[in-house]
Amino acid sequence: MAKRTKKLATGTDAGDGGPYRIAVLIPCYNEEVAVATVVRDFRAALPEATIFVFDNNSSDNTAAVARAAGAEVFEERRQGKGFVVRRMFTDVEADIYVLVDGDATYDAPSARRMIDRLLTDRLDMVVGNRVDQEVAAYRAGHRAGNWLLTYSVASMFGKTFSDMLSGYRVFSRRFVKSFPMLSGGFEIETELVIHALELGLPVAEIDTPYYARPEGSTSKLNTWRDGFRILWTILQLYRSERPLIFFSVFAYALAILGFGLSLPVVITFWESGLVPRLPTAVLSMGLIVMAFLSFSVGLVLDTVTRGRREIKLLAYLSLRAPGEERRRP
Repeated sequence: MAKRTKKLATGTDAGDGGPYRIAVLIPCYNEEVAVATVVRDFRAALPEATIFVFDNNSSDNTAAVARAAGAEVFEERRQGKGFVVRRMFTDVEADIYVLVDGDATYDAPSARRMIDRLLTDRLDMVVGNRVDQEVAAYRAGHRAGNWLLTYSVASMFGKTFSDMLSGYRVFSRRFVKSFPMLSGGFEIETELVIHALELGLPVAEIDTPYYARPEGSTSKLNTWRDGFRILWTILQLYRSERPLIFFSVFAYALAILGFGLSLPVVITFWESGLVPRLPTAVLSMGLIVMAFLSFSVGLVLDTVTRGRREIKLLAYLSLRAPGEERRRP
């Protein structure tokens, strides 16, 4: 096991004018049945790439099987796909990153097309849009949840991908090294998409075959539990990235309720000069004050968010674009 303080670089030096350094990143949790197939398929599809398998506390022989298949195997002790991807993005040094699940459901030969698209159009992320090849490949519950979450992100952040939760993606170095990852679980795909949409990064989607898991392999994704976690992540990101709209909704609701309660009090006072319903008057005034405070919080946080977005954009722009890494200054 290599020391964790040392960066894990792919085989070819990026500064020598040779081919791009390509890293295939495979996060795994109990994928003993499928991981060897994934490693062999990607070694055949991308012979110049270095295959990294990061084992996430598997209770089976995932690590040993992956190592025997020819992958470089490392461990991430914190449980959750997001933590594994964060460690991969931090430790692995490459020019192009291929992120794929270790369940043998994704088409390895499609990686070449995705990389070509990334380099030709100078993109930062290419997502593999899953096209079912078998009836059992994509469960109905997962499909419905994916559609709902994709629609939610599109309505909040603008046009997005058809398959937002795909586990098959190709990234440029500048995306990977400037991505401020926060999530720890399956919501990592949502965070990747929203980050790209927020900064207006050049991205694309390519149809790729999607197969059923091999016999003996089981999905780690729980439709309801992980679906709610992803939806909660979307709401949290919306609050942090669109605070003015988020808090304005509460401000308008409180203001309407406050003015609605105050209207009878105002009418009674206008007609008689008395305020017989003092508690209602106090409540309506409190609601209106809360509405004003909510709107003020949104304004302040919107200014903070713009500053954070500028910092993220500057970090992104400090790295070279895809297709530029091979050019000498």
